[in-house]
Amino acid sequence: MSPPAVDRRRPGLVWPVAIDPAGVTGPTRAQARSPHWVRGAQGLYLPTGLDPRLATDQRIVTAAATAPVGSAVTGWAALRWAGARFLDGTARGRPLPVPVAVPPSAYAGRPGTLVSTADHLRRDPVEIDGLTVSSAASATAFEVMRSTSIVEAVAVIDRVAAADLVSLDELRAYRATLQGLRNVRRLDRALEHAVENCWSPMETVLRMCWHQQGITNVACNRPVFALDGTFLGTPDVLDLDTGTAGEYDGALHLAGQQRAKDIRREATFRRAGLEYVEMVAADLPDPRDFLRRTDDARRRAAGLARGWTLTPPTGWVETHTVELRRSLEPWQRARFLRWQAG
Repeated sequence: MSPPAVDRRRPGLVWPVAIDPAGVTGPTRAQARSPHWVRGAQGLYLPTGLDPRLATDQRIVTAAATAPVGSAVTGWAALRWAGARFLDGTARGRPLPVPVAVPPSAYAGRPGTLVSTADHLRRDPVEIDGLTVSSAASATAFEVMRSTSIVEAVAVIDRVAAADLVSLDELRAYRATLQGLRNVRRLDRALEHAVENCWSPMETVLRMCWHQQGITNVACNRPVFALDGTFLGTPDVLDLDTGTAGEYDGALHLAGQQRAKDIRREATFRRAGLEYVEMVAADLPDPRDFLRRTDDARRRAAGLARGWTLTPPTGWVETHTVELRRSLEPWQRARFLRWQAG
């Protein structure tokens, strides 16, 4: 027998099943002892040979299947299931437990799950592709309030807003309902630094390095134009006070056509009066040299004539906020938000 699929929109994911002596709804005991099945939580079984690329999502499904009635998947797992990118369910190379909000009961959780009985996590749950999950606002607040650093907390909000699951205003409104909760001030701090148009985790890191240096008047992934309306490029982070563009250059940017494209764009920015500074992987353990390069670039930028603007030409479709993106037609989303689905 084959376990039931979770949802046709999630091919490859299946519900774990119990032993069935008839072998109809689950493997027989003899079949379960074969190499074709693996035993999981609460004596449920999954077939071997599932797509390893779906292992994180399958963990979420298994946690949902073993939770009591009235529960909801929450935290990073709910946000990933709802469509947020870069939430891979790991921290420092180890799998994170799947957070599950449960009704007050004696349920103590299972290996691989993190149980919470907080009422607000089960308020207004939603059904997405076969699973019951917390609202995006409550799942985000949960994950932010248990984060271990301000950068980690901001990164969660950046990811969720970039997927249009919740806007900063919606999250602030939700925060107002969380009076007296432990670590809620962490959510307040993160909301001060989060943005709605961050496209990758390293952009969050770069931006937070600048914030901690006092560079806070920044725009993230905003198209920049020449004064005649010509599109110049979209820097990862732009210091609006001086016109300094900050870019994170990963391995993709170091070779071939992409490197040539980056060099040409850098020259285009400088001709328009923008300075340019790059962060690379070697800067992550100790960003002090990156910050020195940033200070150098800002001093150079201060002496340049400003030949750029963020004001788009007539007819340009802006997409830098959750509200703007939600208002797009489906064909516009497909055309203008390729970064969101990439």
